Amino acid sequence: MASVIIKHITSRCILRASEKYVRVYWTRPLCASTHDRGHATKQERGRNVPKIYTKTGDKGFSSTFTGERRPKEDGVFEALGSTDELSCAIGLAKEFCMDQGHAFTEELEKIQCVLQDVGSNIATPRSSARQSHIKKTMFSGQPISDLECWIDKYTEELPPLTNFILPSGGKSSAALHMARSVCRRAERSVAPIVRSGEVDTEVAQFLNRLSDYLFTVARYVAMKEGNKETIYRRPE
Repeated sequence: MASVIIKHITSRCILRASEKYVRVYWTRPLCASTHDRGHATKQERGRNVPKIYTKTGDKGFSSTFTGERRPKEDGVFEALGSTDELSCAIGLAKEFCMDQGHAFTEELEKIQCVLQDVGSNIATPRSSARQSHIKKTMFSGQPISDLECWIDKYTEELPPLTNFILPSGGKSSAALHMARSVCRRAERSVAPIVRSGEVDTEVAQFLNRLSDYLFTVARYVAMKEGNKETIYRRPE
């Protein structure tokens, strides 16, 4: 016997079908409308479950941490979106690397946490920020030093780079190269708002160094996994 679920706004219909008949069962609404909420159980009424949607951005505007409303295509939100994509790309690469047992995945997780701080700084434009805002979201230069230390560590184990290489070297390495390219885009989106004085200069420095780290660790992963990197050759 097969079952097909058809969802409606105020109800759901379950069709149970066999060769000879179809029966229709109407069940309780999946998402009760306002006038149906009185039928909620005592347990349901007791739970104050926060909703993920706020509807405040329906008209194409969003808020910065300072409370300022700006269009969603504003440079601040473009930079925030790019850094969010970067964290997602690093998260995916981290999963591939964890499958291979690489110990440096702790570094990738730390970088994702730092990117949250990057986002906080970007979301606090200096033109509308109070001193209390700036104090909470100031970006430290320590993560930049950490990246430089890690880059130097892995570079010492790698053979010299004598040719251009293509994103390759296995799934882990290729995923890290993808994250590197997203990082470059995030850096480009941050550059204008850093020059305008809206964001700390250390944010741009961190992203610049992060792309170097991701390139280096991508090569390191390929070497550790015994995968060959693809060397660029001019097509004939």
